[in-house]
Amino acid sequence: MPPPSRACYDSPWKTALTHAFRAFLEFYFPAQCARIDWRRRPRFLDKELAQTGCGAHPAGRVADKLARVHLRDGSEQWVMVHIEVQAQRDDALARRVLAYNYRIFEQYGQPVASLVLLADDSPGWKPSAFHNTVLGTVMGISFATAKLLDHSGRTDELLASGNPFAIVTLAHLRTQQTRGSVADRYAAKWQLTKLLYDRGWRKERIIILFKVINWMMTLPEQWESRYWEAINRLERSRKVEWISPLEESFIEKGRLKGLKQGMAQGLEQGLERGREEGAAQLLERQLAQRSAPYRRR
Repeated sequence: MPPPSRACYDSPWKTALTHAFRAFLEFYFPAQCARIDWRRRPRFLDKELAQTGCGAHPAGRVADKLARVHLRDGSEQWVMVHIEVQAQRDDALARRVLAYNYRIFEQYGQPVASLVLLADDSPGWKPSAFHNTVLGTVMGISFATAKLLDHSGRTDELLASGNPFAIVTLAHLRTQQTRGSVADRYAAKWQLTKLLYDRGWRKERIIILFKVINWMMTLPEQWESRYWEAINRLERSRKVEWISPLEESFIEKGRLKGLKQGMAQGLEQGLERGREEGAAQLLERQLAQRSAPYRRR
């Protein structure tokens, strides 16, 4: 049996973060969440984030978010919260967090909190700081991190949680765990989908989490058709219609768009690496040509 289709993480995480920013912080960063004044609505600054030069996606980074929030203690009128979700190990991550933090601070002149969710599959990788010390000068940053893998042994707790990011976490973990089996991924995807009907959430949240699950836990076309048929049967048996045919088509279009964006992003990263390698090879040839007359002497 062929493996599942390539997983898509970028669009699902961005969608979930935008929909339930407070729930994300409550789930992964409860101490920081408790200090924010949620009576004042956060303002997302994604376009401004791209203008700071933080919009490009290095390997493994699947989502980032910049929000302006107010603190409960009034110590700052408002602060910037930069969220980054990293889906694979990248030894340059801590240095990049320092660069992004400073760029945002330089842009707005306000304190910046950097919060990083490590969604990779390397248990021992938990970067949380980058520092340089030379001749009495210290440059660096320490930042808060959460490790998605730390939740892998808490399945029952996640299944019982009312926080939408418990389901997002399970979807991500199950996607990682079922890379080699279509049948296992289908079973995990169907379990999480049925769970949505038992939560009592409003329709908007259910639709968004449907999108997250469907985009992230990709399946071959035949299995995807089987998935939608199962949803239709479930809705008929429960006499509900959360996912209308029109909504189904929008969700599928969004999933396909996300897959195409992921493929394009991967291609661009490959081309960039190719350009870098080509430039290095060209430099080596130029240096060799310049040094050739000296070697002949």
